[in-house]
Amino acid sequence: MPTQSADGKKLVIVESPAKSRSIAKYLGDDFIVDASAGHIRDLPQPSDLPAEMKKGPFGKFAVNPEGGFEPYYVVSDSKKKKVTELKRALKSASELYLATDADREGEAIAWHLLEVLKPKVPVYRMTFTEITREGISRAMENIHEIDQHLVDAQETRRILDRLYGYEISPVLWRKVGRGLSAGRVQSVATRMVVERERERMAFIPASYWDLSGVFSTDAAAGGESFSAKLTAVDGARVAQGSDFDDRGQLKSTRSRTEVSVLTREDAESLAEGLAGARFDVDSVEDKPYSRRPSPPFTTSTLQQEASRRLRFSSRVTMQVAQRLYENGYITYMRTDSVNLSQEAVTAARRQASELYGGDSVPERPRYYAKKSDSAQEAHEAVRPAGDHFRTPGQVANELSREEFRLYELIWKRTIASQMADAKGFTASVRLTGQASDGRRATFGASGTVITFPGFLSAYEEARETSSGETEETSETEKAGSKRLPHLEQGQPLTGEDIEARGHETTPPARYTEASIVAELEKREIGRPSTYAPTISTIMDRGYVTKRGSALIPSWTAFSVIRLLEEHFDRYVDYDFTARMEDDLDQIARGEIQRQAWLQNFYFGADNGEQGLRDVVDTLGEIDARAINSIEIAEGVTLRVGRYGPYLERPAPADADAEAEPVRANLPEDLAPDELTAQKAEELFEQARHSGKILGTDPQTGREIAAKDGRFGPYVTEVIPEWTQEQLQAYYDSQPTEYYKNGNPKPKKKPAKEKPRTGSLLQSMSLETVTLEEALKLLSLPRVVGVDADGEEITAQNGRFGPYLKKGSDSRSIDSEEQLFTITLDEAKAIYAQPKQRGRRAAAKPLAEFGQDPTTEKPVVVKDGRFGPYVTDGETNVTVPRGTTVESLTKDRAFELLAEKRAKGPAPKKSTARKSPAKKSPARKPAAKKPAAKKSTAKSGS
Repeated sequence: MPTQSADGKKLVIVESPAKSRSIAKYLGDDFIVDASAGHIRDLPQPSDLPAEMKKGPFGKFAVNPEGGFEPYYVVSDSKKKKVTELKRALKSASELYLATDADREGEAIAWHLLEVLKPKVPVYRMTFTEITREGISRAMENIHEIDQHLVDAQETRRILDRLYGYEISPVLWRKVGRGLSAGRVQSVATRMVVERERERMAFIPASYWDLSGVFSTDAAAGGESFSAKLTAVDGARVAQGSDFDDRGQLKSTRSRTEVSVLTREDAESLAEGLAGARFDVDSVEDKPYSRRPSPPFTTSTLQQEASRRLRFSSRVTMQVAQRLYENGYITYMRTDSVNLSQEAVTAARRQASELYGGDSVPERPRYYAKKSDSAQEAHEAVRPAGDHFRTPGQVANELSREEFRLYELIWKRTIASQMADAKGFTASVRLTGQASDGRRATFGASGTVITFPGFLSAYEEARETSSGETEETSETEKAGSKRLPHLEQGQPLTGEDIEARGHETTPPARYTEASIVAELEKREIGRPSTYAPTISTIMDRGYVTKRGSALIPSWTAFSVIRLLEEHFDRYVDYDFTARMEDDLDQIARGEIQRQAWLQNFYFGADNGEQGLRDVVDTLGEIDARAINSIEIAEGVTLRVGRYGPYLERPAPADADAEAEPVRANLPEDLAPDELTAQKAEELFEQARHSGKILGTDPQTGREIAAKDGRFGPYVTEVIPEWTQEQLQAYYDSQPTEYYKNGNPKPKKKPAKEKPRTGSLLQSMSLETVTLEEALKLLSLPRVVGVDADGEEITAQNGRFGPYLKKGSDSRSIDSEEQLFTITLDEAKAIYAQPKQRGRRAAAKPLAEFGQDPTTEKPVVVKDGRFGPYVTDGETNVTVPRGTTVESLTKDRAFELLAEKRAKGPAPKKSTARKSPAKKSPARKPAAKKPAAKKSTAKSGS
């Protein structure tokens, strides 16, 4: 029974503060709306468990596999203050409404709140797909209990991911490298990227030729011209790129008389023989053309289209969509449903009719079926919020540029989904001419003419080409450029500019964020709401990098995937991973018991199928060297080492028997498919000059060597190893406290002296650098002189170029040669230049990338106090660790800024003191209760 007074306000808890502010506007004074700021508790790291639990059944996973997979949850330090605030608000509340998101994650958050807050007032579960007055009103009319099956499914997913990662990741640490991780979806996504790169590495291009020309009707009759290309010679179809496989061979087993592969000689002689020849129209065919609009956005298709059209990463798309949803502009953005509510269908049809005319809307509304039976994350597609949509023009002044662009995309797609089909016709023509050598050449051309644009007036979906680039040209534009003149069979034509063209087949396009999301969805791996964090994870782990929009795997990813394929093949199998999603869906529907499913997954099934624990326990010996080795060419092996990948081949046959293998470093920006046998030879040749001794420093007596490193060529002094006599003298010189139990070996080994190093100037090379030049480089920084105020001025060579330094004041200088020639007077003159706004004159940018596609402001890279950073003048973002300015691309710079803008202001760090974690009570199975009057959801134990 409630203990609060009847006139107490009703407490509504949502996930985010932004959403709480939006909802509060519609609920009125009888409600208090607060936010949990996401999950309030989770599984801790095993290292953070209380000392008495670390050696118990929870010690390995913070889950007890032997006890029904009971999880041990803790309220995180950052959420303890929030939990206290929510409990305080609940004390004076008459009712509690748990209004977290309408998916498994939201259901789990609501359940955790119920478990921690332990309310003594009526509790209701409320969900909505849009934050509008209508949406909130409908939600209040449909309150219900917490769906325990959805909670079970989410809890199973969380425990599954903990078991998967914590069992397999340590194997990667031991055999590949520290800091790596395995994940149920992330490892499969990485495998897809690696497999595509393997296809590119194995690809053998095929060459083929064809002809193109311009053909004209009779000039006397107002001649028109059009372009066409060769399709057949003497009745045999001319081979095109699609006729070849990835090994450069014709796919068809038919005789070569049916598919003709033209050589350069064939094509050029045919073009010459067709000069001045007469052509006749063989056939003209018109076919009706009709195209339906695409369905409204799901999470997956929204990420794909935003990637293609707006160049947003999946992470940016979801961050911006989250803000649009929380502020009432769009419906819930985590959904795999393509369905629209009746109110949305009516709003879209009405708006399309108003903006594009009554004939742009079909007689009957369009209804789209769900893409799969498992579509369950929310009730509607992603669309503009409300029962009457606001046009982009009406919200332009309320949204940031990223928000506006994404809202406009969602609005266009929704409106177009209820519009009429585009109509037109496709015309195809075939024409033949006879060459002077008797060969008959057939050319073909086709073009689409749009007679009624229908939904194309509002929106057309972008497409990726076979090379992975986005096709920007609209269908109506392409149709206009390919429109054919009116032609009749037998009509004579004149051929002009007939020329031979050579082609080469291209390897399969690398995945982009858009195409890998599409492939994951096609294979039913993961859920649309997980795609953005999955892509972010494999990039943050260093498994995948981006070049433009293409996803490129690292050599570490090759080693990781090889190990998983050879020893955990089931757990990176595409079908197995998809079946796990189906099983989780069945748990969400109450068809499978959570505990039984986890038992089978971890300990094995009754049918003899091995569980994950047994797979790990029976791994046997794994050859780490083999796992981290990839054969590039005969006798050439790439090895993934502790400090990065390198090439290795045996020492020459005439070398000493104990000679070390020959090794070469790899440039950081070299993609795996670019490492050919020829490129490997170039790197070995470059390495041959690396490590060579240039001579001896006359001042120190130490040898000076020129080397090739991961970050470019450099010179260094060779520090000799300590002799036994020197080591003993060091030990003897140490104070008594350095000795342990009378053992003469000290606790600490002598620290190694750090050698002087210096990067080669741009004008130098490993092959030609001399001892004199090396000593000049090692002399840096060079003292130029002392300023009038007594401060020393030095000339230094940094990774971003030469500069002067006086105290904390640095100034760029024009050339590397000035490092050795600039005088004190010249340096004083540079420092005498006026500073901007009381500061030193701005240094020249380290890189310039042109206008940001979102803000339209110039984007540059600058050197800041904490390292290089990207900026457009308003937003600053540090260049990620491990990324050099030289390897930073324009697209990646734009993406970094977009991600920073999408995140919004950084949250303030909590200063709450840590306190010992307390074990949460074990979750009891939800008891079946009779429905309360108001569908009350009451707390368990």
